[in-house]
Formats: sequence, C-alpha cells, structure tokens
Amino acid sequence: MVKPQKFRLGELLVQQQLISQQQLEEALLAQKQTGRKLGRVLVDIGLVTEEQIAGAIARQLGMRYVDLRDFDVDRKAAVLLPETMARRFRALVLAEEGAGFLVGMSDPSDVFGYDEIARTLKRDVSLAVLSESQLAQNIDRLYRRTEEISGLAKELERDLGDTYVDFGALGATPGAEDAPVVKLLQSIFEDAAQIKASDIHIEPQETKLQIRFRIDGVLHLQTESDNRITPALVLRLKLMSGLDISEKRLPQDGRFAIRVKQQSMDVRISTMPTQFGESVVMRLLAQNAGLLDLDRIGMPAEMLARYKRLISAPNGMVLVTGPTGSGKTTTLYASLAALNNIETKIITVEDPVEYRLPGINQVQVNEKIELSFARVLRATLRQDPDVLLVGEMRDQETAQIGIRAAMTGHLVLSTLHTNDAATTPTRLIDMGVVKFLVATSLLGVVAQRLLRVVCESCKEPYTPRPNEMAWLERELGAQASGGKWMHGRGCPQCNGTGFLGRKPVYELLEMNGALVDALNRHEVADFPAIARQQLGQHTLRHHAAQRVLAGETTAHEAMRMVSVADD
Repeated sequence: MVKPQKFRLGELLVQQQLISQQQLEEALLAQKQTGRKLGRVLVDIGLVTEEQIAGAIARQLGMRYVDLRDFDVDRKAAVLLPETMARRFRALVLAEEGAGFLVGMSDPSDVFGYDEIARTLKRDVSLAVLSESQLAQNIDRLYRRTEEISGLAKELERDLGDTYVDFGALGATPGAEDAPVVKLLQSIFEDAAQIKASDIHIEPQETKLQIRFRIDGVLHLQTESDNRITPALVLRLKLMSGLDISEKRLPQDGRFAIRVKQQSMDVRISTMPTQFGESVVMRLLAQNAGLLDLDRIGMPAEMLARYKRLISAPNGMVLVTGPTGSGKTTTLYASLAALNNIETKIITVEDPVEYRLPGINQVQVNEKIELSFARVLRATLRQDPDVLLVGEMRDQETAQIGIRAAMTGHLVLSTLHTNDAATTPTRLIDMGVVKFLVATSLLGVVAQRLLRVVCESCKEPYTPRPNEMAWLERELGAQASGGKWMHGRGCPQCNGTGFLGRKPVYELLEMNGALVDALNRHEVADFPAIARQQLGQHTLRHHAAQRVLAGETTAHEAMRMVSVADD
C-alpha cells in the first residue's frame, strides 16, 4: 500500500525531462503574477498536458496512473465516498480491490485528505494518480442524483397517500424548503445542471410519471415514478413561475430564475394539458455560461467572412433559420456582440429575453398585456435604432414591419422556422410579404443544425454502411475515398452513447443580383431550385459531410440531422 509523499512538481518535471529549467523558471514567474497553481500554469501555456503531469507524479511515487477515459469506474464503490469529500480532496474511489479500495487522487501528496478518506471508507486504501480534468468530469458524472430523485419521488408518493396535497398553501408556509416536492425539484435541477441538460421534460403517462432530460439534442430517461405525484410537481413549478395554479385546462408559459451549484440559471417553462395530466417542459439557460465570439461559433472561414460582411451593412435583413434547438440564438447573440459598440444603438425584441447583454436595449414581449412583437417593433422604430433583433418572424404583421424597417435604414436580424436557406425567401412571401420587398430588403439567410460530436475518450475507426458511404461519396466526391471515418464505441465519459457535445453546420445564401432578379422574374415556386444552384456545394449537407471526413461525427448522425434539408 503506497501512501502519500511530498514532492516538488517543477523539479519533478525537469528531472523527467518533460520541461527545461528555463521553462520552469518562466512558469514560476507566471505563477507569481497570476497566483494559480504551477501545474495549471504549465498546462495553460502548453508546455505539458494534465496527463503528462499525472504520469510523471505516478512514476516518481511508484503509484499507478489511471487514464479514466479507458477505465470503467465502479459507481457503487465511488458513491461510498461522499460528494463533498470527493470534491474537497479531489479524489475518487475507482474500484474495490481485495479487502480495500483503489482511490484515485489528482494530488497524492495530500496526506490529510488520504487519512480522511481512509477513515471514512474504513478499509485499506491504495492510491492511484488521476489527471485534474478527468477527475472533475467523472465526479460530475458519477455523483448524479438519479437514485436520490427516485427516492424523493417515492417519499412524495408516500406523503400523498391516496389523495393529492394542496401545495399551493405549502409554497407560502415556513419550512416549505424541506417538503419532499421541493427536495425532488431541487435534485432534478441539480442533476440537469451537472450533466449540462438543455431541457427537462415532465410527462404524465397513464400509470407513471416520466422525467426525461435532453442532452446534446437527444432525450434520455432520468426516472419514472407514480403518476400521482404529477399535480404536486406541476403546482409547485407554477408557483415558482407565477402561473395560474387554478388553470389546468389551458397551456401556460412562464419563467423563473434559480441558482444551482453556484450557477445562475433562467428557466423557461411551458405547461400543456394532456390526457393524463399537465405536461411540463423547461428550457435551462445558464446566465454565466458566456456568449460565444463570432469567430468561434464554428462557421467555416470563407462563409464567416461573407456573413460578417452582411451584418456590417447599414440596412437590410439577415435571417437565421433552423428547427428549435439548432443554435440560432447563439449565432444571433454572437452577431450582436460583434456589432455592439458605443456608436451603435441596438434594440432587441424577444420572447423571452434569453441572455442579458450589457449595452443593448432588450425588450420582453408580453402577449397578456397586448405587448406583441408587432407593437414593440413599431415602438422601437421611434427609438432611433441602428440594429434591430426580432426574436422570431412569427406572423405577417411582424414580417412586414421588419421588412419595412430594413428598407428604411435599419439592419434587422431575426429567425424563421424553415428547413433550409433556399426556401426562406418564399416562406416570407407565403406569410404575406410582397415579393419585391423581399427581393430588395433581404440580404442573406443562414441555415444551421447542430451535430453530435464523437466522444474523444472512446473514438475509434469504423466503416460506414453502404448507404452512408454512397451519401458521403455524393457529397465529398473524390475526397471520400481517403476518409478516415470515426465513431465512438461508448464509454463512461459519454454514458455509452459514443457522442459528447455538439458542433454546428451551416449554409449561407446571399441575395445577390442574380437571385434578386430570379425572385422578381420567376414564379415563387421556382425560386428554391434556382437558389440551390447558387449555393452549389456550400450546403448544410456538404458541411455535415466535411465534419464526418474530419472524424468529428458519424455519417449516420450527419444524415439524420440534415435529411430534412436533403432535396
């Protein structure tokens, strides 16, 4: 059993020839200036990786280095160590070994931490060395609240017995935070934040309540419980979001803010009556996640240059299209951040305001008091704006006002739900906007999707199926013959899915002279085909295929996400 020992990290790395003495001195100087740990400084300036540091420490101390990307942690053993201790001592119980436990630590010189862990586990402890980021990821993954949520749901079932409790009164009483329904919701939100879920779905079925999380665009079952607890959950959520708790027959929308794990989060809630109770969907928006820079949203360089030129125009309309959850808001907010300066007046009209932007005037639409998109949009034109962001072109009136604003010296950015860029101008015409106004005011259209990315921890080569290969050859031509296709085999890091994270794919249609002329001269139904000819290979499908060629995603995922725009 190897116990912790003290060591000096800088000298250790020099001794093992991972860095030079000069590089160590430079890093120590940077450490004094920033106050960060030496290991973090060395990693940040690119001299070593976290894995190299962990491996060097393991060799020095005669310990085992465990790469958690290839190690299946025993979850039952891991949770024997309380989460607070795991985070405090940066440690994880990896497995049961004989009469003791194998425990991984990112800092095996922490003697006090070792003693506390051994005292808590009441067994012999053998140490292994882990890298800092792999340890943090696995703590987040393993200390999920699935069992806690199921247990709290059962506790709530017992509290309810054969009747329903009026949680409307509960919300106004002292000690409400200790009620099972509140604990259950708190655990659900904490678990969702921990695994970076974008949505929570609470769905009553005939004999059960189903709770699902949307992760990387795909729904995953979190837990199932007795349907009798549904009214209690829904009632509590309505109280939190200021909705009418007596109205169960009509859909309602609202929002509230919560703080989960030192993270401020806005929650948009939608309720809808179904056959077996009210269904609830909540969109989670992290306020401190930070907005992406336009140069880092993932748009190809050539396309990004054209897009920047479009949004730099003094007037006209630029639309971003795609289904719900395709990243349209990210693109638009990154665009606003690029345009935001002291000389530019920017006003947004949104439902709801998703992120707060300093220096920008943001207006929340409220249909209950007849503060509609169209009404706010008319008022904003009297506020002398340079740039207008309209959350969505929902109806004819909003579209017409937006187009007229674009014609009268304003740059208008907005979204529209269409399958691809080529059909967007005709959609505006279908909404009732006059054809020549679309032709003269619309500058360009961005269409986008989000593709799941192959997990780096379990990425390996694979051979696409014949139909997938045929699709790749059609999109990539000769490039397809030299492709090194990758997929994820499934591992603990990605919860066995083979995917971790998402990346966007784009297409950009610029309304140049030829397309303006085509829209004015030809029948509206003929325009999409002409626009697709103009796009050539610069389509959603081609960009998705390029992601497959780069080993970032699979052919199946690319085909699944862009098939709606495939002809």
